[in-house]
Amino acid sequence: MTRHSMLAGTSRRALLAGMAGAAGILAFPAVLLGQAKTDDPTFRHGIASGDPDASSVVLWTRVTATGAVEVTWELSDSMAFDQIVKSGTFSTGPERDHTVKLLAAGLEPGGVWFYRFRVGGATSPIGRARTLPVGKLERLGIALASCSNYHFGYFNAYDAIAADADVDFVLHTGDYIYEYGSDGWGSTVAKRIGRSHEPAHEIVSLSDYRTRHAQYKTDAGSRAMLAAHSLLACWDDHESANNPWTGGAQNHQPATEGDWPSRRAASIRAYYEWMPVREPEWLANKGRSRMQFWRSYSFGDLATLATIETRHTARAEQIDYLQWYPKIASQADADAFQRDVLGKPGRRMISAECEADLASSLSRSVKGGQPWRLIGNAINIAKMPFPDLVARGMLTEPKVVTKADGTVDVAKTLESHPGADLAWKGKWGLPFYTDTWDGYPWAREQLYDLSRKAGAGDLIFLTGDSHSFWANKLADEAERPAGIELGTAGITSPGDFLETGFSPKAAVALEMALADNIDEVVWTDNMHQGYVRLRLERDHGDVEFIGMNTVLSRDYFTSVVKRFEILRDKGVVSFG
Repeated sequence: MTRHSMLAGTSRRALLAGMAGAAGILAFPAVLLGQAKTDDPTFRHGIASGDPDASSVVLWTRVTATGAVEVTWELSDSMAFDQIVKSGTFSTGPERDHTVKLLAAGLEPGGVWFYRFRVGGATSPIGRARTLPVGKLERLGIALASCSNYHFGYFNAYDAIAADADVDFVLHTGDYIYEYGSDGWGSTVAKRIGRSHEPAHEIVSLSDYRTRHAQYKTDAGSRAMLAAHSLLACWDDHESANNPWTGGAQNHQPATEGDWPSRRAASIRAYYEWMPVREPEWLANKGRSRMQFWRSYSFGDLATLATIETRHTARAEQIDYLQWYPKIASQADADAFQRDVLGKPGRRMISAECEADLASSLSRSVKGGQPWRLIGNAINIAKMPFPDLVARGMLTEPKVVTKADGTVDVAKTLESHPGADLAWKGKWGLPFYTDTWDGYPWAREQLYDLSRKAGAGDLIFLTGDSHSFWANKLADEAERPAGIELGTAGITSPGDFLETGFSPKAAVALEMALADNIDEVVWTDNMHQGYVRLRLERDHGDVEFIGMNTVLSRDYFTSVVKRFEILRDKGVVSFG
């Protein structure tokens, strides 16, 4: 176990190893990680880099100021800034919430760069950025993170990632912020530890989203990680509102919150202001919009990572189980529901443009001889038909609750006791969730078919959203191998089983039951918060699921919850 502390005044060093070929191990003092306390609040939201290619990287900060401000930026190949490689000025102001975001271009591939910002007499902490490598590469380390909810605790996993010597880049697969008000999900915990959301109401307007992003970036762990590593990002749902699709969202009520396109536009604008991601005009394909947020990153001759957009550009509306509970009374009904409703052809998850770009990226990787192809994926793609745990004596049947008129009160029936909804799903073999790829099986087969045609039936999906660790083996409907899935727990967001009222012992039993009874689930853990560390070499890799002992205090330690070797053989990737 590794112990860390984020208490003010604590001295620590983070040893950060570069990608293969980088010279030595760099000592990264606390001030570099955005940890140092300062009386000057100018750069209180930290610094960040991200969205790199081989010759450029995005640099970001935010200044606390009023009116127009001229910010100087500097980039060097040494922490001492003996030689300034690139520099310039950036004008910011209230029209962009005093954020600073620029593209440092004309850099060498595979470089490690240090950067800082100045305004007036204030100087920001130093950050470290990377450009993507080209040519021969022996090793790559990626940290997978997701679901950082300010209400539920301190972002200790971000702090641990900052100090992780095996991490070259951080992939964040979404739920970077949450939209709920201070009385929403997690409010009891938030009040106890003093981390209630700002603003206090659910965020809807541009000003609201900006304020929430600002709050999240004051967390010391967040500042540390973003200063230490370049960020590769895709979004999920809570960057806008819970469970969005192209025409709305589960947590958007037009009658009181206005029209959905306006709220979505506000959330996307704030995201681009506050995150180190490229603007569309900085992309090679300049025809994309901000909403078409997907990327492809090539790591020398070793790997390609492609991210996909699964929320705003194509997703069909989710199927709500509450509407189908009264209609499914037999296995034939359940089978027809899965075939004709969930599986209806044309129910998209990602857009045709995203599919085309993904196919091109995978084809280039295969033709270039790279051994590894990764997909940054916000939501679980594995098939997870819930097992009948009532028959196994682990759950009890839900007690039917009726309304005054004698009809079934579906919501109260499925909430009658912990596991009532799981018992119903298990009775008919229905998917665990319908917001994941399990609710869009036609779209999943389209993606698997796309990858096979590109010669890439050996994908590694890097997934967030579920607040659980997952090691899943994937197959298409014809039972041909489609790769594996590595899912990360939340940075702070808790697992579903404890949240829905199961005891820790019962939650662990449910985890084991899923792995024992669902073909594609090799292992899962619902009990920890943390991140995933993936290390790839040319002929093999390994993955470690890193858990935090607590997110309720800034004092924490980490442990490896589970480790797997990853093997490749004859076009198939598997767990060793």
